[in-house]
Amino acid sequence: MPEGDAVWRAAVRLREALDDRELTRSDFRVPRFATADLRGRRVLTTVSRGKNLLTRFEGGATLHTHLRMEGRWRISKAGAPLRRGDVVRVVLANTVWQAVGVKLGVVELLPTSREDEVVGHLGPDLLGPDWNTETAVANLRREPGRTIGEALLDQRNLAGIGTIWRAETLFVARVSPWRRTGDVADLAGLAETAHRLLDAGKDEHGPVTTGDPRPGRGLFVYGRAHQPCRVCGTIIEREEMGSQPQQRLIYWCPRCQRG
Repeated sequence: MPEGDAVWRAAVRLREALDDRELTRSDFRVPRFATADLRGRRVLTTVSRGKNLLTRFEGGATLHTHLRMEGRWRISKAGAPLRRGDVVRVVLANTVWQAVGVKLGVVELLPTSREDEVVGHLGPDLLGPDWNTETAVANLRREPGRTIGEALLDQRNLAGIGTIWRAETLFVARVSPWRRTGDVADLAGLAETAHRLLDAGKDEHGPVTTGDPRPGRGLFVYGRAHQPCRVCGTIIEREEMGSQPQQRLIYWCPRCQRG
């Protein structure tokens, strides 16, 4: 699933293509909004909120999209043919560019005044202007008996972390994903580590935490099960964490991340 940094980059691309331009094409390929027509409306902006995208139009309308596991927004020249085989959910175009939403997990139109109904439950956005370490820590502390690995993925605590950034954040902070949240001595430092890593990585084409962007060398633990830790040489472990249907893979070094 695309994480907060990838969604942030998608918002940048959508702003560059659509902001302050009038729509000449508006094509919704989801049953609920199949008759919706935004042609003639000017696009105000697109913002990311955790893993959500909010595209705002003049007239007080917002398009809320979520990429889920496989979704993406493709930007191309206006009038370019759609790719064969793409599962297209939305097409928005002006005289210069077109944005095609492919395999989007969520597509819904709503009044801009009601955006909180779809994103108001989220914690502070790690890449947003509302980022607040104290609020994130207070949210994490609400369930002290929960593992920190599970708590970090809960978007109600802090928004934008997925399985990649969770594993890398916990490794950099030297915290075991299995440690109870109430037993993590420095939750503020952990939250700030997540913020720092995502902020540093948001302009890249993929997450890099080791400082080495070469293929296969960018991450400390994620995706490296059964390989030696880059710091201590201990074999990286991998397990499912959480209960169904929310189980996700977690990677960690049992020596660097004790407890």
